[in-house]
Amino acid sequence: MALPADSRHPTEQLLVGADQSGMRLDRFLTAALPGSSRTRIQDWIARGLVTVDGVPAGKSGTSVAEGARIEVTVPEAAAQRVEDAAGLCLSRIFVDEHLIVVDKPAGMLAHPTSTLRGRTVSELARLEFGELPSLQGRDRPGIVHRLDAGTSGLMVLARSEPAFAGLQRQFRARAVDKRYTAIVHNEPRFDSDWIEAALDRNPKAPQKRMVVADGEGRASSTFYEVRERLRGFALLECRPKTGRTHQIRVHLAHIDLPIVGDRQYKHHGPLRVPLSKSAPELSRQALHASSLAFEHPLTGEPLSFTSPLPEDLARLLAWLRQHHGRP
Repeated sequence: MALPADSRHPTEQLLVGADQSGMRLDRFLTAALPGSSRTRIQDWIARGLVTVDGVPAGKSGTSVAEGARIEVTVPEAAAQRVEDAAGLCLSRIFVDEHLIVVDKPAGMLAHPTSTLRGRTVSELARLEFGELPSLQGRDRPGIVHRLDAGTSGLMVLARSEPAFAGLQRQFRARAVDKRYTAIVHNEPRFDSDWIEAALDRNPKAPQKRMVVADGEGRASSTFYEVRERLRGFALLECRPKTGRTHQIRVHLAHIDLPIVGDRQYKHHGPLRVPLSKSAPELSRQALHASSLAFEHPLTGEPLSFTSPLPEDLARLLAWLRQHHGRP
């Protein structure tokens, strides 16, 4: 299944079990989707948002049969969101019995760490969906890959151990297509290029990463492509081939394209075109996981998801276009 580029509607995929066979469709969905009233579900059915084996259901009183696949496209206004104490929302984009795709806001940790605290993606997902497999540690339920706290965008979590193992194999084989949007200082020399630079911990600041000589550290590769040139700035699409900690941020800073708002990997010395104090305030790095594509780990079905720029980055980009756009 592929979501359209402008879609923000989460999708529920459900399978009718033997003990549910013969139930009315609306009753089945009311039981399967806690928090959604029967009246609301009947409205979704009438609007064609519910399909049974790929065919619009049409009537709420339709009986469901064992093995039937029910798909519900949940309207955005009704999409369930779980908030942390700071009011950050974890939006679910896709859910079935094996995996969850969420849109993580900037400022939320993927999982607990020894130095940072706060409600995390893994904790909020477990609150909403129950226990998740913890094959990477008890403090990381469902977590197959991660995003930095200051990076927003798409993440996939596993709901079952077979799904966890299948997703992990795809990430290790570099078969997952991950694309990030970045707003950077300076303009690249080339319209597209590979950054090949090994990374390792910074001995002076172990929480940071740094580029090291060939043969040291871990081999790391990032492809970037210019989406838009602005005077003194650029909008890039980045496609990391490897998945090292802070990889895109360190690689871009290494080639003199530091990400706007990144306080850890800043430009050394004065910028040729500094960001004006009149620009919209940004409290994190301008990096967003905008696209995620992989095969469903159980069915092999191609899945593709996109996430538009969040409000803070869209506001900054609009300002840059107005003040730094080319005539």
